[in-house]
Amino acid sequence: MNYQLLAFILYFLAMMGIGIYFFFKMRGDGNSEKSYFLGGRSMGPYVTAMSAQASDMSGWLLMGFPGSILAFGFGQMWIGIGLALGTALNWIFIARRLRRFSVAAGDSITIPQYLSNRFASKSLVLRIVCAVVFFVCFTVYVASGFKAGGILFAEVIPSLSVNIATLIFAVIIIVYTFTGGYKAVCWTDFFQGLMMLVAILAVPIVIYFTRDLDPSLINEGFIGTANEFVMNPFKSGWKDIVSGLAWGLGYFGMPHILVRFMSIKKASLIKKSATVAIIWVVITLGAAVAIGYLGRLMYPELITNGNHESVFIEMVKELFPAFIAGVLLSAILAAAMSTADSQLLVASSSFTSDIYKPVFRKNASDKEILWVGRIVVIVIAVIAFFISINPKATSIMDLVSNAWAGFGAAFGPVIILSLFWKRFTYKGAVAGILGGSITVVLWIAFLSESTGIYELLPGFIVGLILCIVVSLIDKKPSEEVMKIFADATNPEIDD
Repeated sequence: MNYQLLAFILYFLAMMGIGIYFFFKMRGDGNSEKSYFLGGRSMGPYVTAMSAQASDMSGWLLMGFPGSILAFGFGQMWIGIGLALGTALNWIFIARRLRRFSVAAGDSITIPQYLSNRFASKSLVLRIVCAVVFFVCFTVYVASGFKAGGILFAEVIPSLSVNIATLIFAVIIIVYTFTGGYKAVCWTDFFQGLMMLVAILAVPIVIYFTRDLDPSLINEGFIGTANEFVMNPFKSGWKDIVSGLAWGLGYFGMPHILVRFMSIKKASLIKKSATVAIIWVVITLGAAVAIGYLGRLMYPELITNGNHESVFIEMVKELFPAFIAGVLLSAILAAAMSTADSQLLVASSSFTSDIYKPVFRKNASDKEILWVGRIVVIVIAVIAFFISINPKATSIMDLVSNAWAGFGAAFGPVIILSLFWKRFTYKGAVAGILGGSITVVLWIAFLSESTGIYELLPGFIVGLILCIVVSLIDKKPSEEVMKIFADATNPEIDD
């Protein structure tokens, strides 16, 4: 019997069972748009924390990041440092404020809706621009998750081609996202986050106690510009440091993470969530670095044959009995699924709430909105599937980095300024989103390779400058907008 496959099947049945449970529960609770896309703002602090972090990391945490460290050196560790710092700053400075602002701004349930309501604007320009960026970036991001799941399935079931394995994986994600909505996504993410934590800690701990490895082999056959710095990451080249830390800026613009802040029961519960989330991310990123380092000692051949992103898979298969290995490898599925489901749902909510309803069907019923949203989930998943199986598709790491840069540059400056600057205007927000996203595309096309600077940084800077300059040129916000800001920041309001 294939015990790894048995573990996978049990895991998938559990995740799909959660989706079906919330499908029927949501019907009993009213089956509303707010319930499907935001869980009725009823999520507790621990589910919120684990869901945010699980949806954040994706298959990148267990495959792309350790593989990058294995292949290119500890200079890549600065990405993890940047992400840890970004996570902490996001929870400390953005989370509570966004929860309050989203309620004050017309009880908004999506990021584009929040931004439009924040400026008390009836114009659809910002919503449409946001929805287009969402569609493009989320499709690329979901493709990275499908790619990770497909690779793992093909490893566990060699008789399956990668394309068929990817298809099976995609269908399972679609089923529970399609049926259960936001609560299903959050609760599956909660368990998936726990599974990711256990798996990523188990591997380096077992290696430490069962293997006698020679650290002097770390540089043997090593490739990449970080070679001379591999034993001391704090002496990495300035490009490694700058680009790595720039990853942290991305958090301020990640819709699938930001929406978690909006869904918690009370803003006052954010502190508990922040503590759990920050501890989780520091532990998991540290363990991922350790896996990359240990992989360099155990499997140097993965560098030469181009399979460096499979280092975690190889370790688990070697170290553990088949069924336990299957459970631990399910953590990769958990990572990929917890991100893909969140992104599918946020992209779907943006399209239905910010384009379909206001542009095409202003009087659409809740039931119609829900079914349109579910159809959009399928459409995005289909496009992402074909991107993931394209032979010319880039690595998991590159797919994630491109999508991360697009979101961070487009929305990061806008979210920050919308929460902290009274003078910020609607036109400034539109200019910032357009400028940031276009800069990322142009930088990837023409300057990324020659400069070695991660495209998120120039995109974020351009977006921030445009937000400020256009807002200062524009007329001051109206009294209605000022009142929204005052209500959201009023310390006497019970949150």
